[in-house]
Amino acid sequence: MALQFEIVTPARLVLSTEAYRVDVPGSEGEFGVLEGHAPFTTTIKDGVIRVYRTNGGSAEEIPVKGGFAEVSAKGLTVLAEHVG
Repeated sequence: MALQFEIVTPARLVLSTEAYRVDVPGSEGEFGVLEGHAPFTTTIKDGVIRVYRTNGGSAEEIPVKGGFAEVSAKGLTVLAEHVG
């Protein structure tokens, strides 16, 4: 199984996909999320989200500016102020 990952802005849904791992620039430091991660919510800082669709695959990089990240039983959702 894979982690369900979504990134949204106030204007639109940017990406909705399954991923092996997602690395997020958290305000307290970068963190990685795999399927089954413990639930939590945190703020994110300006930086780059790295989406690994497969184990050992290369990362897709998505620049973000501020927002929130929520890990739940459903997966990871990033609510970014701005993407790109």
